[in-house]
Amino acid sequence: MTTRLLCRWARLFPRCPQAATASARLQTCTVHQTEPMCQMSLSWIRPSARHLCQGSELARMEETTLPYEQTQLVRLVEKVSTPEEVLQLWAEHGGSASDAARCLVQLNLRVMEKGGEGILQDPRCESMLETVHAQVSSVWNGSLVGLLRALTMLGLPSDAPLLCSIQNEVLWRIRRLTYRHLAYLVDWVAFQRRQGYENEALTTALLKQLELRWTELCDSRTISILMGRASLFTPSLMDKLEDKALELAESFTAEDIRRVAFALASQNRRAVPLLRALSYHLNQKPSFELKTPLLLDIAYVYGKLNFHQTHVLQRIAAELLPRLSELSSLDVTRCAKSLAFLKWLHLPMFEGFAQHYVSNSENYSTLQVCNLLISFAKLNFQLSKGEEFYQKVHKALEGSFQNLEPFLKTDVVWSLCVLNQANPYYISSVTKYDFQKKLTAGGIVDRTESYRLKLLHISAFAQLEPLGITIESPTVLLPAPQGKVEGSTPLQSSLHTALQSLTNGRTQALRTAVKTIYGWTIDGELMVDSESKPIDLDNLKAPHLPGGGGRDALPAGARRIAFVAWEFPNFCLRSKDLLGRFAMQKRHLQLAGFILVEVPYFEWLELKSDWQKVAYLKDKLGKAVAEDMAK
Repeated sequence: MTTRLLCRWARLFPRCPQAATASARLQTCTVHQTEPMCQMSLSWIRPSARHLCQGSELARMEETTLPYEQTQLVRLVEKVSTPEEVLQLWAEHGGSASDAARCLVQLNLRVMEKGGEGILQDPRCESMLETVHAQVSSVWNGSLVGLLRALTMLGLPSDAPLLCSIQNEVLWRIRRLTYRHLAYLVDWVAFQRRQGYENEALTTALLKQLELRWTELCDSRTISILMGRASLFTPSLMDKLEDKALELAESFTAEDIRRVAFALASQNRRAVPLLRALSYHLNQKPSFELKTPLLLDIAYVYGKLNFHQTHVLQRIAAELLPRLSELSSLDVTRCAKSLAFLKWLHLPMFEGFAQHYVSNSENYSTLQVCNLLISFAKLNFQLSKGEEFYQKVHKALEGSFQNLEPFLKTDVVWSLCVLNQANPYYISSVTKYDFQKKLTAGGIVDRTESYRLKLLHISAFAQLEPLGITIESPTVLLPAPQGKVEGSTPLQSSLHTALQSLTNGRTQALRTAVKTIYGWTIDGELMVDSESKPIDLDNLKAPHLPGGGGRDALPAGARRIAFVAWEFPNFCLRSKDLLGRFAMQKRHLQLAGFILVEVPYFEWLELKSDWQKVAYLKDKLGKAVAEDMAK
């Protein structure tokens, strides 16, 4: 109890009027007591900097002022440029443990710049290590944290006695470290964890301090460092870091924005307010130097988090277009893949990607060629002059196509089908039963179903396009069992209701959610006679159905009508152009003999009443039939 009272008195005493008088008296204490005791006494009455609600001020003070006066050795060491000069200065001057720690930190920096094998075996370096080990308790906090990082980078074993001693000292002092020191310590802990070594006691204490003292965060650099190691933190601490990042986003540099955004992407944290703030400052500050790696990383983050910010994307495109010739093959495929995830088709950019491949095809690996094809297919990007491009693509795939991983091979062939560039060699290689067993054996159910549909699309391409080959049809190509019920979207449900009204409730004249042998689903199917009136479907042949339908042939002049609802995700970003998958669906249904009636979401949502929707469908149906008759 007495100790607690004294501690509280020590915190409150500097605020009372008698503090100034006591301070003046203690200034003369060197006459009566030793210097260390005097300094300790002065520290008791010196006004405390860490009061409540003053975490930011404390952190700024601790970061901008040095706790000790630099010695001549430290000043000289900071000016040298080679490891040998650091070692020589230490041999000439010597110094305390703090001086040795500073020298070791500078030695690590010089070794990283200039290189230096076996530096730890140098007698002068060993002398510094021994000095630190003997007086580790006298090393200043900042030097101690920096020393941990430096010794690890220099190659000192994780179980070395000196490193263990420093870790214990850091653990004892952890409550006295500034928040920036804690951030640097997190960086070191993350590195140690990747190497398979971790001091659990230190890590636990560190994370606890970060959680308790998060309000002391006051600079963007520390936030970017911490968020770069987000995998160590609890979700609650990450929420607090995001709040702090949002508060300080205005002071972020371009590099800080990159690090914070990359940290969000690595954790799949789609923090929309923070992403918007980062995008705003990135786009609005002309002083930022937007280097190529920064632009590519931002595009990657947007694609990974499915975050659309058109203004920033346009600026990225404007900055990258003049630099396309400077990009590597990896940069091109990475950027194309990111834009494909965003569903953003920028024609000059993708034309530039294609031209880059044509000019530098020898620098592209097979995997990069595959990624480029898949990106083009996702956006249904059709080259204006693609002969040379596809010639080089086919040539690149000749020797390595059969060695591709089964799922990647299926994606490549499917992409070539979307781009209308597949040939019998590609199609026959993925439609064999032995190959398809590789896609279904031990796979995830949803993934297997996705690739089953892709195989159906590839088979449909071979059957409907004039390729002149026969496709093997093993059981894996059959449609999914009817017991699996898939939910309808609001647009599809509304369309089904309107179609029932259009056919006056005649269930025999309408099919909804029709699963075809081609792998495509038709939202509504009708058969109309020569006068455009619906007729019954039950007894008519239907080659697009798994069972083939009924036995009766189609009446003279009858036409098959397929209603397809195009949802918002079916289109490219800010465009009315369909994505590659749905463009191929449209093409296949038309080749299968259907008259396609397209119902895009942006037209359907404008219809408010049921009679408007029915009238809209009648009008679309009449126009589609008229266009077919005019051909």
